[in-house]
Amino acid sequence: MEFETVIGLEIHAQLSTKTKIFCGCATTFGAAPNSQTCPVCLGLPGALPVLNKTAVEYAIKMGLASNAVINKRNQFARKNYFYPDLPKNYQTSQFDLPIVGGGGVEIEVDGQTKTIGITRIHLEEDAGKLIHDEHEPFSYIDLNRTGTPLIEIVSEPDMRSPAEAYVYLKKIHAILRYLDICDGNMQEGSFRCDANVSLRPVGTKELGTRTELKNMNSFRHVQNALEYEVRRQRDLLLDGEKVVQETLLWNPDKNCSESMRGKEDAHDYRYFPCPDLVMVDISDNWIADIRASLPELPDARRARFVSDYELPEYDAALLTGERDLADYFEAAVQAGAPAKKAANWMMTELLRELKGESVSGCRTRPEQLAALIKLIESGSISGKIGKTVFLDMLASGDSPEAIIARKNLAQVSDSGELLTIVREIVAANPSQADDFRNGKAKLMGYFVGQLMQKTKGQANPKIANELFGQVLGEK
Repeated sequence: MEFETVIGLEIHAQLSTKTKIFCGCATTFGAAPNSQTCPVCLGLPGALPVLNKTAVEYAIKMGLASNAVINKRNQFARKNYFYPDLPKNYQTSQFDLPIVGGGGVEIEVDGQTKTIGITRIHLEEDAGKLIHDEHEPFSYIDLNRTGTPLIEIVSEPDMRSPAEAYVYLKKIHAILRYLDICDGNMQEGSFRCDANVSLRPVGTKELGTRTELKNMNSFRHVQNALEYEVRRQRDLLLDGEKVVQETLLWNPDKNCSESMRGKEDAHDYRYFPCPDLVMVDISDNWIADIRASLPELPDARRARFVSDYELPEYDAALLTGERDLADYFEAAVQAGAPAKKAANWMMTELLRELKGESVSGCRTRPEQLAALIKLIESGSISGKIGKTVFLDMLASGDSPEAIIARKNLAQVSDSGELLTIVREIVAANPSQADDFRNGKAKLMGYFVGQLMQKTKGQANPKIANELFGQVLGEK
């Protein structure tokens, strides 16, 4: 029997507001445990919440960016459950009246474009954090995160493979970063993902029993976890067993999922309207103002990179995948670097050295990269030496001109100086010289290589070829 995979994602994105969603406590990451709390976010008796307007604006931005419906009248509800890191014993969220309704974003996988539907985007507050002692059977509670504003982006079950889910997750991450409403840091928990996975016989409409995967803090973990869970469910069904509806944790060390608890449904949370918060009314003018403030988004920027800079689709897609990377590229071009050459340096040398880190922390500024490319194009240094200079630029932050002067790396273009060395090399290699004269043109590379070795790579290769051609042509 053949099965079809059905995947839906629930993405939690912490909003980059300075204060929490219902109080004035700071949202700074890494502060001393329990130092950013107050009676409101701790849920103490008599403390009343006040909604953060910026959090509402950020949610609307994401709704507009994902072609969704902005519900002009929405409401907060209490989601009741009992965890040690939830001091109020309920979470203030949205249920039947979320701020954003149906929408969708386009993804491209294996050359095929597909729209992934978005069911809803709702506002809610984050819970606290449990810190487990590695040596003793104790857990500690840090409530700094409690009350941090979140949007939960709930997709339709439209993804049919872990690869599609991976690309969709990256797309949502990119949109959030372009909008500058979430820093997208998965390691710090500001961008998190839960995945619902089920299998059904090919050709059927009814969804199979689903499981929910949690505790995935990297894009790679999400794809690995989904691939594992699809295999696990398929093996169960082929053996005639049933899939149990449950919540699973992903263990990246063992590369497998582990049961956490039975899966809750909406009725288990006993939602009801929050009595401490009024209905949220959003005007057409407010929506229009927010729409006018939206930046250029990834798809539009990719299309512009292709049309304006004449980049291949692949280059444009890679460079616009992260806003910081796209900004860096455009700054380098504006500083005078040819677009394709800047793209090549960034996609090979720069991204390799960054090793997955954001370009925002790079010590080499875009205008320095542009200056390096100009020096190579002008013949001041060779491309090979340029790579050496670039590594120094990344480590030191110095300009290419300063590094070339400090290390005496300027390209030797003096024909008189090089001619003496060329004659010495030809005289020292008579058999190769005769072979070249008898038609073995590939030996030119051998001679130029000898010159580069003697000049430590600083000889101008164009002049070197001309001089060897001149000397080897002499009788």
